[in-house]
Amino acid sequence: MGDLSKEINSKFANNKVKALLNIVYTANLISTRQNEFFKPFGISPQQYNILRILKGAKSPLKVQTIKERMLERSPNATRLMDKLCAKGYIERCASKEDRRVVKITITKAGLDFLETIPIHSHSEFLKNLSEEEAEQLSNLLDKMR
Repeated sequence: MGDLSKEINSKFANNKVKALLNIVYTANLISTRQNEFFKPFGISPQQYNILRILKGAKSPLKVQTIKERMLERSPNATRLMDKLCAKGYIERCASKEDRRVVKITITKAGLDFLETIPIHSHSEFLKNLSEEEAEQLSNLLDKMR
């Protein structure tokens, strides 16, 4: 890993173009590696994200709330939840206040399953950055959005 110009054998019109392409290139690399990491566990990074959201919530959440909290907003979040439901990791429960509202909760099996996944450290991606540089990168990305 090194300079993007060398990695994709390209020159850029200016540093802003290079920065944007670098973000896209790096995001794709991270996504590919995350998919590879989660494959042996039989889930996707998005499904892992859903499980983590539900674990942190400590109470059932509406599907829409889960979608809003996802790192990677997915139009097929409901389908992802269907698959987690089929595995017994989450369950749907009707709201006591309004039967039309369905809430999702993580099951004991889902919590146990999360325990089998080692905490995925992103240190491999950020190993060459100091804590201060990581903060600066994060601040710059926030500013960009």
